[in-house]
Amino acid sequence: MSLFETMEKDDYEEVLFCQDKSSGLKAIVAIHDTTLGPALGGSRMWTYASEEAALEDALRLAKGMTYKNAVSGLNLGGGKAVIIGNPKTDKSEALFRAFGRYIQGLGGRYITAEDVGTTTEDMDLIYQETDYVTGVSPSFGSSGNPSPATAYGVYQGIKAAAGEAFGSDSLEGRVVAVQGVGSVANRLCQYLSEEGAKLVVTDIDKEAVRRAVESFGAVAVDPADIYSADCDIYAPCALGATLNDDTIPLLKARVIAGSANNQLKESRHGDRLHELGIVYAPDYVINAGGVINIADELSGYNQERAYKKIAEIRSSIASIFEISRRERIPSYVAADRLAEDRIMRMKNVRSTFVQNGLHSLSRRKTSAH
Repeated sequence: MSLFETMEKDDYEEVLFCQDKSSGLKAIVAIHDTTLGPALGGSRMWTYASEEAALEDALRLAKGMTYKNAVSGLNLGGGKAVIIGNPKTDKSEALFRAFGRYIQGLGGRYITAEDVGTTTEDMDLIYQETDYVTGVSPSFGSSGNPSPATAYGVYQGIKAAAGEAFGSDSLEGRVVAVQGVGSVANRLCQYLSEEGAKLVVTDIDKEAVRRAVESFGAVAVDPADIYSADCDIYAPCALGATLNDDTIPLLKARVIAGSANNQLKESRHGDRLHELGIVYAPDYVINAGGVINIADELSGYNQERAYKKIAEIRSSIASIFEISRRERIPSYVAADRLAEDRIMRMKNVRSTFVQNGLHSLSRRKTSAH
């Protein structure tokens, strides 16, 4: 990989490589775009196959956060961090505090939060070294785990997609096939069940499946059978790239709407869904509830205000479907266009973001102590 050519292709602003020998820290922070404000994106800890794979993931995720924050109406840019290591065995106070010092050195251009492989407790350690972290423990004025907020946003997006496909956003009696029943999907299942939807679930974690069956009366199927399940709505809530050449021909659902990131293996798979008349809710729009929730913390967290903003995901998804119909383009293209249009409008009035002090975060730390 030629790093500068890659950065130039998608117009990345900055990549920071972080190394601390004593703690074992090896991390990469990618900042894609700060037109709308400081880059906000989580820190992922993963056992990457190679350093190049870690870099590719950081770049891909950072760009995704730019689009997610833009289309969600947030005054935030896109960035992401990846920490190379096993989240089950390689964590330490020293590692996260060393990482926090690197974030502090960016002067507010990047604000981090939890992601795959990291927790609220990890963010608390980072918080000892920098103000530029959110999603910390509630004792510090945070909302804590963002999973419930993500689930609420996905629920709102599913209702918008149902309205597009079926002419009514009611989910009563609709069969929803949920792939993966982790913390986000479990709460999503609760929302769906309370509205009267019938659930088909799968997960490689048998205990998670058992809980869903007992709690919501769900029907369990093997992971390979979820794509061909007889359902109205397919909700991918686990791994990415589940919409591909192998799975799309199996789908019986008229709607695809779930919390997983990067659901389309390639953009052409979004084109194929459009050709088939399947209503697809773009992933980075429908799963933005978590980032909307933690973004609210930057102004002093107010749950009512945050969830009111998250509820707007329903209208955002509906707007994307309207653009898709009007311009006869796939919904994922319509979502990208919505995000890019907002960024381009702001480029006319803002230059590259420079942080001179994120006062709301500083006040939070002062008040917490």
